Amino acid sequence: MTDVMTPYERSRCMAAIKGRNTKPEMLVRKFLFAKGLRYRVNSRKLPGSPDIVFRKYKTVVFVDGCFWHGHQDCRLSRLSKSNIDFWRHKINLNIARDYRADVELRLLGWRVIRVWECSLRDSASREATLTAIYERIVSPHKCASYTMIETENGVVAEPTESYGKR
Repeated sequence: MTDVMTPYERSRCMAAIKGRNTKPEMLVRKFLFAKGLRYRVNSRKLPGSPDIVFRKYKTVVFVDGCFWHGHQDCRLSRLSKSNIDFWRHKINLNIARDYRADVELRLLGWRVIRVWECSLRDSASREATLTAIYERIVSPHKCASYTMIETENGVVAEPTESYGKR
């Protein structure tokens, strides 16, 4: 007996993965709520529908799964051995969408925090990550920097942090 799934079984398995209220997202939300921060969830009024929105601090948080968002050099973001071209294309589109949402939010004056699923996996890094998120939200000077670049088509915000690539 092998552990190989049929295409139908794999399709059902992948379709069952949630996009909202995931375990990593709930960990972040519960921690920040316990610290006294109040927020909105999955605001569709903002580009990219951020997972957590702090209007008071004009800050948004995205909790990204390493596989789905192409976390570079992460063991959780390995591509499936079947249908590699499909998954590579899909994940590259997700990376581009994340980048576009970050730039649009920055141009609207929002601070963007992205948290990777792997940083919340073990208890040692989880506590450090959650504390760092809290500090970045309440301390306006501790956010990722963006460089404003003037082009023929207007001004573009380029992040100094790199995005995942495949």
